[in-house]
Amino acid sequence: MRQVVLDTETTGLDVAQGNRIIEIGCVELDRRRLTGRHYHQYINPEREVEEGALEVHGITDAYLADKPLFPQIVDEFLAFVEGSELLIHNAAFDVAFLDAELDRMGSGYGRMADYCKITDTLAIARKKHPGQRSSLDALCKRYGVDNSQRDLHGALLDAEILADVYLLLTGGQTNLVLADGNESGPRDEKAHVGTRIDRAGMNLTVPPASAEELSAHERLLARIQKDSGQCVWFNDTATDSPAR
Repeated sequence: MRQVVLDTETTGLDVAQGNRIIEIGCVELDRRRLTGRHYHQYINPEREVEEGALEVHGITDAYLADKPLFPQIVDEFLAFVEGSELLIHNAAFDVAFLDAELDRMGSGYGRMADYCKITDTLAIARKKHPGQRSSLDALCKRYGVDNSQRDLHGALLDAEILADVYLLLTGGQTNLVLADGNESGPRDEKAHVGTRIDRAGMNLTVPPASAEELSAHERLLARIQKDSGQCVWFNDTATDSPAR
């Protein structure tokens, strides 16, 4: 199935308080390769951007003033994502905002789930790395994906970074290959490249311990046993201790 990695920026965190989408960014994957197709749009939300959100993404009311309204871009956006598997980090957040915008369009537009299969990459990360931080920044650090340009959040940049992370998270792929064969990233291509050692013809010699070395070893074990008061087992091939 064709996949689309999506991210949004909004006027604030709470959709129930009337906050709205101000930016949508998408990149397309086909058979785990970037196709080079993307969708990116700023949107006039018809309301002010909250101060807390402005600190995150830096998108001002003045910048958005001349941008199109959501009804003007909805058909183009849905045409881009329709029929795809939509990959979103913390999908519940973005989908709630997108569904709210579709609700404003009237019942004829339905919900995002009517157009796409929705996959939450945050859920994938939490399942693979239980008990560990799974924010996009944390995953970038874990997988060696360069997010140094992410001083402020941006929907298209975050979608591109998430595409890198998703491929590493789900299959260990270390570069994004465009459909035409050109490579695009990831941000650190050597971070996860393993080297297989050819051991053919290698003869590893393990010299036996000398009588002096064996005697010294037995004296050490005896001293450990005396100091710890614990039993130590010893034979010709291995040693073990309850404290190990």
